[in-house]
Amino acid sequence: MILVTGGAGYIGSHTVLTLLEAGQDVLVLDNFCNANKKSLERVSALTGREVPWVEGDIRDAALLDDVFSQHEIDSVIHFAGLKAVGESVQKPLDYFDNNVNGTLVLCSAMSRADVKKIVFSSSATVYGDPASVPIRENFPTAATNPYGRSKLMVEEILQDLAVSDPQWRISVLRYFNPVGAHDSGMIGEDPNGIPNNLVPFVSQVAIGRREVLSVFGNDYDTTDGTGVRDYIHVTDLAKGHLMALDYLSRHDGVHTFNLGTGKGYSVLEVVQAFEKASDRKVAYEFHPRRAGDIARCYADPAHAEEVLGWTAEFDIEKMMVDTWRWQQKNPNGYSDSTLS
Repeated sequence: MILVTGGAGYIGSHTVLTLLEAGQDVLVLDNFCNANKKSLERVSALTGREVPWVEGDIRDAALLDDVFSQHEIDSVIHFAGLKAVGESVQKPLDYFDNNVNGTLVLCSAMSRADVKKIVFSSSATVYGDPASVPIRENFPTAATNPYGRSKLMVEEILQDLAVSDPQWRISVLRYFNPVGAHDSGMIGEDPNGIPNNLVPFVSQVAIGRREVLSVFGNDYDTTDGTGVRDYIHVTDLAKGHLMALDYLSRHDGVHTFNLGTGKGYSVLEVVQAFEKASDRKVAYEFHPRRAGDIARCYADPAHAEEVLGWTAEFDIEKMMVDTWRWQQKNPNGYSDSTLS
């Protein structure tokens, strides 16, 4: 059985669905601070399989001990954590407590239970402002905000853990920009409050929940002056976790992979792709650059292809079509949708 921490969240729910479709048994642990239980109900409906879950926090050592003692868990996929860059600047202690301390408590409980296989949800933010693109796994790391620093701290902790005990098998997945939704439109990204990421904000403008998209910076050294990022379909990302976990069944040590498409799209290119997918205009206005933002960031995904056999399948058009389908079926997210 695979314990999926944060399994009710955006990437977590899509990964749980992928695991179940592959015949794996899962147990979700989530405190639902950034997620909705309906996501797991929808995953169950899509797969025809029950999705067992425990409501709780990864910082609760006693709860984790109970979970590991009551279930035959052999591996962990670790999503649980706070994830908003801007919020992390305002609340750094919350981010270090949730993301770093939470992982320490989790790994300690895993050690007590002799469960030493984990796939960790990291981020391309650990690279900071890269000297060049595309970004390879051996590039220097230099996080520029508390969120990215918390991910980098956990990566370093996991490296030290593997040195201390060679029985550990660890995969670190550095995501670029996950977007899209399951093609059923039943599960997708449902951010609390004002979205922190571009595509959910674009889709909320298109559906009428927001009036206008704020584009921060139109004077970067890019084709149209707006920031360029590597967007990856969440379904492709979910498959990467399954393949990383399978790889760990045959290899010990720590293995780090970029999960991205290797292609960069500017903010305005994303807006244009969404307008095409939705047949709606997306109003936007330019604002000054935000501190810490960088001009361009996209992956070299060759290592994941060579070692895991993983490549991203879906293009930006598919990402936007699936996002729009989710947004139409769930105009106010899970809380109020046309689905049950």
